[in-house]
Amino acid sequence: MALFGSDTERKVKKESAQGEPAWEGAGQEVGLQIWRIVKFQVTHWEKSEYGSFYNGDSYIILNTYKDADGEELKYDVHFWIGKYSTQDEYGTAAYKTVELDTFLDDRPIQHREVQGHESKMFRSYFSCMTLLEGGADTGFNHVTPDTYVLRLFHVEKQAGSRNKITCKEIEPLRGNLTSDDVYIIDNGLKIYQFNGASCSHDEKFKAATKVSELKGQRSAESEVIEESEQPDHAALNLLQEGTSEADESEVVVEQTPVMFCVSDADGSLDLDPVDGYGRDKLNSDDVFVINTGKHVYCWIGKGASIDERKNGLPYACNYLNKTDNPYLPITCITEDSENDEFRRAFV
Repeated sequence: MALFGSDTERKVKKESAQGEPAWEGAGQEVGLQIWRIVKFQVTHWEKSEYGSFYNGDSYIILNTYKDADGEELKYDVHFWIGKYSTQDEYGTAAYKTVELDTFLDDRPIQHREVQGHESKMFRSYFSCMTLLEGGADTGFNHVTPDTYVLRLFHVEKQAGSRNKITCKEIEPLRGNLTSDDVYIIDNGLKIYQFNGASCSHDEKFKAATKVSELKGQRSAESEVIEESEQPDHAALNLLQEGTSEADESEVVVEQTPVMFCVSDADGSLDLDPVDGYGRDKLNSDDVFVINTGKHVYCWIGKGASIDERKNGLPYACNYLNKTDNPYLPITCITEDSENDEFRRAFV
């Protein structure tokens, strides 16, 4: 541990990162790159599947872009945790995210994302996010029509967004259908698009795109059902009776913004509350955990000690686990590398 944070330790980490085959070519061009964790290994996610995530998996997402002058490459790297991803899987994703950060010379801003609580930045990468049941170990990737299990997708506009749409696989229960949104009943060789009477044009369009995508994977037929015209269409009988219970884990409890300081100035490493809230409370000698109520930032001062730096994210996670909102997105950001989203947290 005596070498932690030293040039020798950084060199060893860099050499280890360069030995990961998945990082070859990472961050060399502007655009999005996604990897999935499969049995502790980093595997490339097919570009045709970008925007689709299995709730039993964890993923690493790298967004490469250029600065305002259009010269220097900038990075945001996220690890996304599916609702049913195992601790080993998301632990691997977190570790490999740090490794990718090292591979890119510590230039990326790191983010933790949890299914159902993704940050605005993360959601902006995809015009439509599709959340699927299962994962790498369940064999859900390729299913043939003759052995198909009925699936129901809920297509809805994301709250607070003009045109961002989610397509989430839900229990195939008739009571889950509402008039406000669009649903896709995927029965293998026949796919139905159910347009609720009050659904939006954007939801219809995205659902139609998803249906076309599904049809492209197999020789299937499709049909559009307008609730206002066919409220009792026979396809609805494919769904079982009942309604899913509300997912309380996706509910965000309103709270007042708070700040904490991670400091070892007194000889022991502590997470202490900060009196008040504001950017003027930050100082370069420490690490700060900032909870805006919707997003958590781990701000790392330039003069923070090695222990403070390496424990900032774990302290932020442990703190969140004890709150009413344990799944909020977390962003680690260093002093002088703050982005506009961070600055707006104090407006």
